Amino acid sequence: MARIVMKFGGTSVADLDRIHNVARHVKREVDAGHQVAVVVSAMAGKTNELVGWVQSMPKVAGANASFFDAREYDAIVASGEQVTSGLLAIALQSMGVDARSWQGWQIPVKTDNAHGAARIVDIDGTELIKRFEIGQVAVVAGFQGIGPDNRLATLGRGGSDTSAVAIAAAVKADRCDIYTDVDGVYTTDPRVEPKARRMKKIAFEEMLEMASLGAKVLQVRSVELAMVHKVRTFVRSSFDDPDGPEMSNIENPPGTLICDEEEILEQEVVTGIAFAKDEAQISLRRLSDRPGVSAAIFGPLADAHINVDMIVQNISEDGSRTDMTFTVPSGDATKALTVLEGQKDVIGYDAVQSESGLAKVSVIGIGMRSHAGVAATAFKALAEKSINIKAITTSEIKISILIDGAYAELAVRTLHSVYGLDKT
Repeated sequence: MARIVMKFGGTSVADLDRIHNVARHVKREVDAGHQVAVVVSAMAGKTNELVGWVQSMPKVAGANASFFDAREYDAIVASGEQVTSGLLAIALQSMGVDARSWQGWQIPVKTDNAHGAARIVDIDGTELIKRFEIGQVAVVAGFQGIGPDNRLATLGRGGSDTSAVAIAAAVKADRCDIYTDVDGVYTTDPRVEPKARRMKKIAFEEMLEMASLGAKVLQVRSVELAMVHKVRTFVRSSFDDPDGPEMSNIENPPGTLICDEEEILEQEVVTGIAFAKDEAQISLRRLSDRPGVSAAIFGPLADAHINVDMIVQNISEDGSRTDMTFTVPSGDATKALTVLEGQKDVIGYDAVQSESGLAKVSVIGIGMRSHAGVAATAFKALAEKSINIKAITTSEIKISILIDGAYAELAVRTLHSVYGLDKT
């Protein structure tokens, strides 16, 4: 018998038929003798509808006239998950499964006070474990908890993944199964490269890099939590037949297991290719080369909630002037330029240049730690396709390359092939 947390996303619970299908998945695990908790998202499109309702309401008058009360925002948008959890509990009860719905505050899932983008501080799994022991399934509303002000707090988009992994850690689950609309983690996006392969296993570090560099299978914070707490996480499809023979295949179940690298016997040099389009490059020319300049650049950008990624600084020839180049999401480029213009006197640069419509393509693999020539292989393959590289950053297990957006898909297919990822 195992203790399992199952999470189902919005497309998996999009309507009543799909909720009944989810109930069949849950019943399969209960019938197998497992202790089960389920974490659910709102039905597909419901959160967007709720957010739209909030945004259509009159704003609070005064200095913050462009904003609404974040605490009330959370009270409204958290209701989508509450509806789904109740419906799924009813569906399970109709199948003879003892089930009860839970909201975040009832567990409780304790968060910080950052309404709308709260972080989980602590979860007390005691009551859930008691329910496991009497054979009851807990159906938990994801995406929500309770802040120190005793108000509902939501975790931001994709927060149900984070809820599921955190609850799995709190109840010391053997596994956290993330059911979604794809059947696992692939070596790259199959819509770009049809030869992409579903991986049986991937290390936490690799999945974290892939999630942060463009792969949208899992939310980044959920992977971080899984890695810190060693929560074995299994990505699988909710659209597979719950009663199909492959779902009962204990030795080789469909999906991808995200686990510690010690569980992976044969480590590939390169595991996957991730990419993110709509990147913008900003370059500050001839800025002062002195202590504190980097803080003067990136501090205000951080205060403006602008995510900076690739950073390249040229070596100063005479110790007085240098160039600094970095990337931001294209949607934040104008905002970033405004911030930098306001800091021009403090930073001390001569000119600022920007370019949008770029793409970041990343080669990822824990096997890169012990193999030389991985970067050279990528650069040669792209050169043969006449793809110009604008910037490069590396870490122990990844190489990220900035190129023109028009060449993104060609670069992905080229790198996927050159590292042999399209071979079965």
